[in-house]
Amino acid sequence: MHHPSKRFDPRKVAGRRLLFLLIAAAVPGLAQQAPMIVSPEVHSDHRVTFRFRDPNAKEVSVAIDSMGKPLPMQKDDQGVWSVTTEPLEPDYYGYSFVADGVSLIDPSNSLMKPNLLNAQSMVQVSGPASLPWEINDVPHGVIHHHFYKSRLVGDQRDYYVYTPPGYDPSGKERYPVLYLLHGYSDDASAWTAVGRANVILDNLIAQGKVKPLLVVMPLGYGAPEIVQRTPEFAATFRDASLRQRNWDRFRASLLDEVIPAVESTYAALKNRESRAIAGLSMGGAESLLVGLNALDHFAWVGAFSSGGLNDDFDKAFPKLDAKANSQLRLLWIACGTDDHLLDINRKFRDWLSAKGIQKTDVETPGAHSWQVWRRNLATFAPLLFQKAAQ
Repeated sequence: MHHPSKRFDPRKVAGRRLLFLLIAAAVPGLAQQAPMIVSPEVHSDHRVTFRFRDPNAKEVSVAIDSMGKPLPMQKDDQGVWSVTTEPLEPDYYGYSFVADGVSLIDPSNSLMKPNLLNAQSMVQVSGPASLPWEINDVPHGVIHHHFYKSRLVGDQRDYYVYTPPGYDPSGKERYPVLYLLHGYSDDASAWTAVGRANVILDNLIAQGKVKPLLVVMPLGYGAPEIVQRTPEFAATFRDASLRQRNWDRFRASLLDEVIPAVESTYAALKNRESRAIAGLSMGGAESLLVGLNALDHFAWVGAFSSGGLNDDFDKAFPKLDAKANSQLRLLWIACGTDDHLLDINRKFRDWLSAKGIQKTDVETPGAHSWQVWRRNLATFAPLLFQKAAQ
């Protein structure tokens, strides 16, 4: 069917221009939009400038991971608030603007730090290629995202799986598996979106420091209501009965749903010496509670800044004694020296020592932050499966 070509009509163009001018006159600010601002701006000396436009705010600051008190910002005559930090150590940093007491993400920045209770913006201060979380020109693994209905928890949930470079699901090679757990208020994407676990493993595998492995990153809530919003942050997590229900159902879902699904879908080794479990904060406590109470499933256990344990360790680990040494290939317990959870982690290590249980104690500079946990993973992963039976 023939369609006549559209001809240029100057009257229509003039009409559109007039319409735009009329709308612009009626809507203040449309004709002259405020200039775009750059935030964050990372300088060559690793200082970072943050900017936020809010001409009506009375007080604005920026709260940055691992930096203590928020930094006050100053407003210019255009209503743009700004502050420049001291040089920051190369890493990824979560941050929020606090405008008159309200925490806000940076509207000029698309890089996000996802979180179920407190999402933030994120900035990278780049460093040398030798840093394990820097993307390098090496073979890269693949991140797979799975969804399933949990009959044990009763909800729809997800988990992520990292397969190493060269992984062939139809090949003969079988891989050991690390079950890597996130912290309280994170979601299942945390170890990749924020922790850079896939990048860390790509680099370590390319360097020959880590044996190629699968990494499974499940949703860590056996009782999803534990992460609901309340007027008092984390009040639900301090509910001991709810916390116990969270541990119990998570353990059941991991052992009876996630692990069987992974081992039926992926080229995974299925013996205990080829399974490891590790995590941060809440996930560190879950790694201990699941791993040390299920040594028939796991031979490698790591805990980074464990949070949620109480000091009744005899009740939490009723069967754990020195006999575990013949089953454990590694028990690795780490915490930052400025972490508010350092005391409970030291108490747990002392209890293990009194039981005669062999372990590796690690204390590093830093607080309860991803800056510590990325380094924990980069140090822990090369220790895995080096002595695993095939």
